[in-house]
Amino acid sequence: MRRIVPFLCLILAACSGSAPTPDAPKPPQASTPAVPADAPVILAFGDSLYAGYRLAPGEGYPPRLEAALNAGGVKARVVNAGVSGDTTAAARERLAFTLDGQKVKPALVLVGLGGNDMLRGLPPAETRANLDAILSELDKRHIPAMLTGMLAAPNMGKDYVAAFNPIYPALAAKHKAPLVPFFLQAVIGNDKLLLDDHIHPNAAGVDRIVAATKDEVAKALKAATVR
Repeated sequence: MRRIVPFLCLILAACSGSAPTPDAPKPPQASTPAVPADAPVILAFGDSLYAGYRLAPGEGYPPRLEAALNAGGVKARVVNAGVSGDTTAAARERLAFTLDGQKVKPALVLVGLGGNDMLRGLPPAETRANLDAILSELDKRHIPAMLTGMLAAPNMGKDYVAAFNPIYPALAAKHKAPLVPFFLQAVIGNDKLLLDDHIHPNAAGVDRIVAATKDEVAKALKAATVR
């Protein structure tokens, strides 16, 4: 999601329907918990929201999620496979290569894609088909998946919103994948948690997203590892 339209922050903020998020506390200064050697691998497969766009090493979602899980007693190694600017089509093309290149087979794959499709006005049917293909490939490889969803900006038009927004819950149900309905819910509309593009989270914003999602990820990882 490198090319962000200026109106998106205000538009997506209207989708939350909640009061503004209070100012974020400063990130904790404690040392990062060590990852056990036998920790299961979570592959974070997505766009810039996973890649850590304009953040320092260690500040993006995958490393902060890993730290939070291990600090909470959930063994996990989170591998960052986010690529800034990725559309669902581009991600679909690189999925097999990415999976084949992992040293350890992932126990769980987080799939966070579709925002760039929406920003470019790509047909929602194509987004749905590509995400469906990604999840089907993971099913074929017997790798559980978890979706982190996106919402369409309302000024994309009612027809576009009506076609785009149901993609994630529908595919989550079809593939029996846990779902975070809107990945940016915890930060959208709060400039103190965002970069100056008003959409990508800053380091404090990442920690807020991690706090909002880590329990669901831990639950999905537990389900994946007891199969």
